[in-house]
Amino acid sequence: MSTVASLVHTISSHSSDVNGVSFSGGTLATCSGDKTIRLWAVDGFSELPCSPLCGHTYAVHCCVFSPFGTLLASCSTDGKVFLWNVKTGEKQATFEHASKIGIRICRFSPNSTLLITGSDDESLALWDISQKTFIRSLEGHEASVMACAFTPDSTAVVSGSANGDMMVWDAQFGHSKPLLCQLVGHDLGVTCCEFSPTYGTAGMPGADPDNSHFMLASGGNDDSVKLWDMMTRPGSGKMVLGLRDTLVGHTGTVMSICFSTTGKLLASGSGDKTVRLWDPLKGEPVHTIEGHSRYVTCCAFSGDGTLLASGSNDKTVMLWKITTEEQLTDQASYEDVFASDEFVPRNKTPLYQWTVEEVCTWVSELGLQQYEESFRRNAIDGTELATLDQKSLLSALGIDALGHRNKILRAVNQIQSHPIIQPRDPESGVHDEYLCPVTREIMKEPVLAADGYTYERSAITAWINSGKTRSPMTNATLPNTTLTPNRSLKMLIQRHLQEN
Repeated sequence: MSTVASLVHTISSHSSDVNGVSFSGGTLATCSGDKTIRLWAVDGFSELPCSPLCGHTYAVHCCVFSPFGTLLASCSTDGKVFLWNVKTGEKQATFEHASKIGIRICRFSPNSTLLITGSDDESLALWDISQKTFIRSLEGHEASVMACAFTPDSTAVVSGSANGDMMVWDAQFGHSKPLLCQLVGHDLGVTCCEFSPTYGTAGMPGADPDNSHFMLASGGNDDSVKLWDMMTRPGSGKMVLGLRDTLVGHTGTVMSICFSTTGKLLASGSGDKTVRLWDPLKGEPVHTIEGHSRYVTCCAFSGDGTLLASGSNDKTVMLWKITTEEQLTDQASYEDVFASDEFVPRNKTPLYQWTVEEVCTWVSELGLQQYEESFRRNAIDGTELATLDQKSLLSALGIDALGHRNKILRAVNQIQSHPIIQPRDPESGVHDEYLCPVTREIMKEPVLAADGYTYERSAITAWINSGKTRSPMTNATLPNTTLTPNRSLKMLIQRHLQEN
């Protein structure tokens, strides 16, 4: 997979180390040793009016959005976890461990009902978000808890400590003792862990939790990223955590890791001042990003996977545009977007101005009217619509069908990226999508090449037969010479020619 990362913006407003970054829809949150959390509009990177969020009395170690993006959790050396209203910047709740010792990490469950926190007191605490109450403490580590993550089905938690061990805990039935202990996760200490949002049963709504299979990534002071298979043995309910792969390349502590929304890219930030991108399915390095002058402490992908934020001890946050062959165009989304007018909304006002009822009307226009009441009941207006992802559509809105969730997300992306599909030439009325990128002529036999672009068959065939091995659009090496007929686009072109 060919990948390119280009720096698009640098944020230099923090006055101390940047320790955390998190995306939700069109908003980026950053937190720092300067005791503040700052909120930024991704479009233009301007600071939001309610920012900065102040209240912590010591360094803020972590900040993370809830799946819906309405809440932001932050934790600090001051021993407190704050829940913030993202729209107003108001503090809505304060949590503390009984020890009142510093808290290193906090994470929301994918179904948005729970929060897990890990502390220097060697314990984790589970919290109920709706009631804003403490549920129970999870004790077993013998060093500071540096990392934790919920399984994609929200039924369990994995944690890692400064001793290097990893533990699996129940998050559903009230058990306080670990279900599984991996004594050697990273022999010099675990620093971070994250689950793939799509691997195995993570991408299967309604999957049986007694027959689950997830991919876990972890980082540590041994300079490595490790990939684990976490499975439940059918019939026994017992968890198994098996090492799948070790990704070597960093020359310093791996301080943070994150998966892209598709699960096909994994990013790791390190004390060697770089961010490395990996293909987690193949266990191969993809790209190395350099730019920070000190340790890279944190990283996060935007929801659409086109941006990566990295924070550092150099007090900056860098925003990188990520371009991969897959993201240049996804065949399914490309065909769906241009093969159906349902992705072009009748409502031409900006998305953020849509009311709840306008969103419900749009859902009906997509042919998904069965979900109207769910959108209405959850008060999803245009701003909230832009923050939705696979997890929130499934767990909060109850949309079980993967195809329906994909359809909604592609349609939202179409609105945000191409508010109105405009003709290339108003006088000719020919959509640019109908033209071959090589010849700039209307295509007669459109075919999809391995770079994700559609070409006139004769043009791309001549290109390949001439000995060229790189894409005419991206200059990346073509992984193969397979050409797939783009029948949906051909049908649209034929319809256009008949009407004109």
